Amino acid sequence: MRHSLILWVVTVMIFGWHCSGPAKTDVPDKPTYAEHIEPIIRSQCVTCHHNGGTAPFSLQTYEEVKRKSKTIARVTAKRYMPPWPADPEYAHFINEKVLTKAEIEIIQRWAETGAAPGDLTKVKPYELPAWKSSIGKPDLVLPIEEVEIEPNMRDRFFLVKIPGLLSRDTWVRAVEFVAGSPDLVHHFNGHILMYDKGKKKNHQKKPYAIEITAGEYDSDFGKLDLLNDDGSKPYRLHSAVNYLPGVQGVAYPDGIGTFRLSGKFTVVGNDLHYGPSNRKTRDRSYINLFFTDKPPSRLTKELMLGTNGVSGITPPLLIAPNSVSKHTTRFQIDRDISLLTVNPHLHLLGKRFTGYALKPNGDTVKLIQIPHWDFRWQYFYTYPNPVYLPAGTIVVAEAVFDNTAGNPNNPNQPPKQVGERMEYGGASMRAGDEMFQFILTYMDYQTGDEKISLDNGKK
Repeated sequence: MRHSLILWVVTVMIFGWHCSGPAKTDVPDKPTYAEHIEPIIRSQCVTCHHNGGTAPFSLQTYEEVKRKSKTIARVTAKRYMPPWPADPEYAHFINEKVLTKAEIEIIQRWAETGAAPGDLTKVKPYELPAWKSSIGKPDLVLPIEEVEIEPNMRDRFFLVKIPGLLSRDTWVRAVEFVAGSPDLVHHFNGHILMYDKGKKKNHQKKPYAIEITAGEYDSDFGKLDLLNDDGSKPYRLHSAVNYLPGVQGVAYPDGIGTFRLSGKFTVVGNDLHYGPSNRKTRDRSYINLFFTDKPPSRLTKELMLGTNGVSGITPPLLIAPNSVSKHTTRFQIDRDISLLTVNPHLHLLGKRFTGYALKPNGDTVKLIQIPHWDFRWQYFYTYPNPVYLPAGTIVVAEAVFDNTAGNPNNPNQPPKQVGERMEYGGASMRAGDEMFQFILTYMDYQTGDEKISLDNGKK
């Protein structure tokens, strides 16, 4: 009996090994555009690849996609597109732009087998919105004064104000910066000034924009005529809107991060930064505001580690030429928090980024990992649900920088010493200098926060 059982097990194992073959996939022998490719393009690509979009070519029609089929197959196989630098096996976020292995294989096979159209009558035309936003239709659009960009390969910085006026008290659930020239706008950091009734007669008085030097700020609110008429400072909502290359707007469920606006207010960009340009153009960026009928329930806060933040960098961020160096920053939080969104930020020498948290009980929480840093795509990564970090947790960020001639993004050839250079008045804001930041958006923890869906309020 024992001998027979052993013989049966061995037979099954051998037979199974020889007959199992490759794992089954949902990849058809000859995929078609209408049935297989168009749904992928619609969900992952066309938001940028449309007429007037931020991408260099449109993918709105079968003919356009077929023309680029080999390119699409190549860049998706390398996971260069769609752009999503974060490692999906390390941590998950909402709105991930990640193709499955099956989807990548379908694209490869479609391109290899002739890019068949299928039944194009079943393909619904794309209905592109009349507005540019990653959140939805804005309730109020505030244009920023147009800026002329010269082809002089210089970083340029501007202080800007964008006046607004509301006839009644209004709850604001999200604020979004939209770059008119995404390839040139390096970053925008903005706050909102709120004027009490009777305090400011003309908050729309020019100038609306003035050029400044790197690291220069309007700390006294005087350069753009932002003070109240009596010389006092209006209330400021700090860090109301921020932008980095590739960033998309963030909208939490109603109530989280919501604030009230009424009457006269001004969105102030304390540094609208344009990177070096080799062409002459004009940029017209703008601010989108999104309203809600629901009053605020939870206040959001921001914690910034590293450059200009609450924690130092070890070793100091001074990167020798022809070297690859690793730097670390860490900070211990003093309260229970619910982490909503993280934003890693490096410049052109960035090579790799990892963020994690060490809980007091010894557990490690994986926050984000970017194995191949890409300056052009710096998202605000929002978790599906708030991540609970108890008081005493140490948040750690590690970054590797490549200052060698082999780094194709190195702005200096031959390489030279690069760092924060804060002793020169904030010169690290320039694209050719370097930064190392890990920015956390959170709210004070309440029981049950882990069950809140941050996916635009979806259950």
